Amino acid sequence: MTQTEQHAKTLDDALDGIRRITAALDVPVSADMESGYDTAANELVERILDAGAVGINIEDTVHSEQRLRSAAEHADYIGALRSAADAAEVPLVINARTDAFLGRIEVFDDPLAEAIRRLQACEEAGARCVYPVKAPDAAAVRTLLDELTGPINVIAHPVNGSAAGSLDDLRAMGVHRVSFGPFLQMTLTESINDLVTPWNN
Repeated sequence: MTQTEQHAKTLDDALDGIRRITAALDVPVSADMESGYDTAANELVERILDAGAVGINIEDTVHSEQRLRSAAEHADYIGALRSAADAAEVPLVINARTDAFLGRIEVFDDPLAEAIRRLQACEEAGARCVYPVKAPDAAAVRTLLDELTGPINVIAHPVNGSAAGSLDDLRAMGVHRVSFGPFLQMTLTESINDLVTPWNN
């Protein structure tokens, strides 16, 4: 699947998936909403809550435009989402993600400093958790924890752990949330291939 195909999903597609998940579960659900699907904050919050989710992940890469939001633009959108959730009287958990470490669309001289700058602005705007996706190592994660006030999210592989260490390492550091991102599906795909390949011979 190409990057374009991965991000061709519409808001309606995402909400349909969320509804099916929330209907099948009795636990709180948080949903990856990319950068908001070019949707105004009030509308996005209204539709997310209607679908049954109580948490959202919002990144600063706008895939429809192949650009990275500025720190101020991203924080403004996070703040608008928080205001909309507050108006709805729902304590929506907003997980503000930055792609400053990825270097796919924009490369920074000091990605760690840029991630801290962006995420501090998001915390001030009302993010309840922040996600410096692909923080490169334990030292970077420790610095992020020192510089940020709220919970941080780290990406990990379900078998190989994260760039910052194992689950026990992350717990000891004080990391509050771990995401598998695409790694869970990739791991399961490898396992399925191992299981079915002998049957194809």
